[in-house]
Amino acid sequence: MSINQIVTPLDSAILDSKEQYVFYHKMVDFVFKELIVAVQRQKLCNEQEIQLFKQYSDLLLYSIEAMRIKYMYDDEDNMKVDLTESGFPNYLEFRYLFNDLELRQEYLEKLTPIATLKEDFLNTLMHKKQPISKRKLFQAASIVYYSSVKKEYIFNRFVQGKILGAPQNSIADLLISWSFFDVSLNRPFICFMYFNYDGSRINDYKDEIYEVLKTTSDRKMSLDTMAYTIDRKLPKVSPKLIKRVDLGPIHNVFAKDENLVTHTILESIGKKEIPLESYAISLEIDEVASGSEFKEGSFFSKQTLQKWDTVFKQKYIFAPHRIIQLLYNKTPELLNGLAKAPFEVSSLKIDIKK
Repeated sequence: MSINQIVTPLDSAILDSKEQYVFYHKMVDFVFKELIVAVQRQKLCNEQEIQLFKQYSDLLLYSIEAMRIKYMYDDEDNMKVDLTESGFPNYLEFRYLFNDLELRQEYLEKLTPIATLKEDFLNTLMHKKQPISKRKLFQAASIVYYSSVKKEYIFNRFVQGKILGAPQNSIADLLISWSFFDVSLNRPFICFMYFNYDGSRINDYKDEIYEVLKTTSDRKMSLDTMAYTIDRKLPKVSPKLIKRVDLGPIHNVFAKDENLVTHTILESIGKKEIPLESYAISLEIDEVASGSEFKEGSFFSKQTLQKWDTVFKQKYIFAPHRIIQLLYNKTPELLNGLAKAPFEVSSLKIDIKK
């Protein structure tokens, strides 16, 4: 399989063959696991944030694996991949998983019983000495999909984390996290907010906090705008620090965007300077902290609000050694803009059929 065989038009983003989907799933699974380990190793987040980061990432990996099972032997439908500044499955695929599992029992009742399918497989393999048809394999994959995949582990457009005590010596007493999949960018984001609470029991106010986060902080926007909106809508909450992690894009052979890292990798794959499974992944961490407070409102209904400092942006790139060398040779000015030199992660090796 060469780069020229992978034709993925931006409007449909459907790969050409099941072989390419196998390749894609192996790549995304490998890249994401490497990223989780590297973020932890490089201490880009504190220990509590890392644990939350891993939990949200596990939901993403679980969902992508569910997609692999769902489409494994389906010749009539294909998973759609977003190719521009993303590299993740199209958001609608996550939505389809969630909708499927809402009707899980109904689908299971329509499927061929497992015992019948087992008997059919044995008869075909042992007695007829023939391979199992794709239609039967798809039936088996559907049984696995609907009987084993759990709806509560699917990465939804907005995933709310619990309110926790902040780590010792933090800027505030409490920590809340959430994650969202920005539909316009087709990338996942993970957010952390450190805050103080002006009340006796935080559980009495948690529903209000959850609702405000879900309705105001479920897409990428200016971080200080997000912070101000949360602060204004929650009078009993004093946010002190908000951190947002942008996961991606994943730069690989499936991407078709104008990103300089993506373009460099695609060009070098095309020239056979690097293997087809070469990749890099970008990650950006934005932070905004409260510098001081001020009061706003009338004499009888003043509200204490935060005065936010300038948003602090940190960009990182993770890539295997060969790709880091390539980027230093061809895009040194881009690497100069990173918060740190590119972090090395393991190379991916896939046995590609010719």
